[in-house]
Amino acid sequence: MFGVLQEKVAVITGGTSGIGLAVARRFVREGATVFVTGRDADRLESGVEELGPAATGVRSDVSVLADLDALYERVRAEAGRIDVLVANAGIAADASLGGHTEANVDRTLAVNVKGPLFTVQKALPLLAENASIVVVGSSNSLRPNENLEIYSASKAALSNLVHNWARQSRERRFRVNVLSPGPTRTPGLLSAAGAEADRFAEAVVPLGRLADPEEIAEAALFLASDASSFVTGAELFADGGYTRA
Repeated sequence: MFGVLQEKVAVITGGTSGIGLAVARRFVREGATVFVTGRDADRLESGVEELGPAATGVRSDVSVLADLDALYERVRAEAGRIDVLVANAGIAADASLGGHTEANVDRTLAVNVKGPLFTVQKALPLLAENASIVVVGSSNSLRPNENLEIYSASKAALSNLVHNWARQSRERRFRVNVLSPGPTRTPGLLSAAGAEADRFAEAVVPLGRLADPEEIAEAALFLASDASSFVTGAELFADGGYTRA
């Protein structure tokens, strides 16, 4: 039985751990050929080994435009097109008001705003007709955390960019949407918050728990596939009701 992404070519930035790796796994199971990126060479190698022969790893920092150029040259040479682009790479190097540093603000905005912008812009020549772009945002875009001010602002900026891109996509015939997860059981969250993450979710998420990365991957699959063929310019909150609580 063929998967819903059979013979599709997908590019997933930040695809070596957490949500990005879960999305890559799900896409491979549905028949896609995937290119995954990451900054850490060891983690990239481990992720690609897990994903198997359908995956190609490309070491890349989305805030470095030369790295994006090299990524897309590799995709052009080996696949010739992009059917699904998942702009997932992001960081949270942040503080609350009074504790910000210029270096952390610059780094967060470079990875979380400049990175997705140029990830999408530089992919345009390779996008197949009716390609799907999924930009990974965050529930923080609507419910900002006081200790993640710049991160939250960067994710709100992505929502604004996607709404603009959707209006400009008619000639190129692609779809573009935001997928905004709520608190999710990723290595990054657990290393930062530990058991507090579960207690936080139990207290404030209506479903009473953290999301598993695989649940976010299912939402990404919906936006990537023809099941969402009339969905563009939307923001899908896979957050257990967190932004509405």
